Amino acid sequence: MIKKSQFLQDYNIEKETLKQSGMKWEELNAIYDNYCKLEPQLKKIGKKFVNDYLYDIEKAGIHSYRYRTKKPGHLLEKIIRKKSESPDQYKNINRKNYYKHMTDLIGIRVLFLYREDWIKFHNYMTTTFENKPENYIVDRIKDFDEDKSHTYIAERPKVYRRVGDTRIYDKQLIDIKSDGIYRALHYIIKYKGYYVEVQGRTLFEEGWSEIDHDIVYPYFQDDEMLTDFSMMLNRLAGTADEMSSYFRRIKKQRMKEMK
Repeated sequence: MIKKSQFLQDYNIEKETLKQSGMKWEELNAIYDNYCKLEPQLKKIGKKFVNDYLYDIEKAGIHSYRYRTKKPGHLLEKIIRKKSESPDQYKNINRKNYYKHMTDLIGIRVLFLYREDWIKFHNYMTTTFENKPENYIVDRIKDFDEDKSHTYIAERPKVYRRVGDTRIYDKQLIDIKSDGIYRALHYIIKYKGYYVEVQGRTLFEEGWSEIDHDIVYPYFQDDEMLTDFSMMLNRLAGTADEMSSYFRRIKKQRMKEMK
């Protein structure tokens, strides 16, 4: 059980926002209690996933990885936000089916040294896991696969690319979202009866994201000075990624010259 007043304060949620979401506090509390019981199982599933598929980082084409389960309070915050933003899509969410709606209860982050390394990891994911459009989720409830033995990619892989990444990604291979300040690959895997969200970023993108989340979210998203500094750090991270790519290109040229 979680106290309503403390939750609203911790996640900077107005009472009016909660009311607009249409979620009853009793139902949110029931989801919270249910998830607290489920989370230990999800942690084991996440650990098994990385041991089965990501432990050999060279084979997966990554520098490193980390994984986590969503915190119970963050789950409630996301349900309120999603229900407010997309009331029709989430209108029937409750204590019995919330895990069918939420595809990131188990989250895994894979990290690259260079932004161009995405293609090796993408090829690894799409050959390791079945990737067929007929398996993609359309309706979170109707399309949920109850068979825990089934493992496959449950949404078309997508990437949020930064401005300047135009030549890096192939739209025939991956769904490209609009240019912005954020770069990350997203894969949703159906595994052991639940969804696992796998995100891919460079080390520099990860550093900016973690600092932004630690300082700005959730209290200071409207703080002009802090958001300005976050944007400055974001630009530095983007520049560092570009310089890293150039470094590698220069090294390859040097190696070619030596031969």
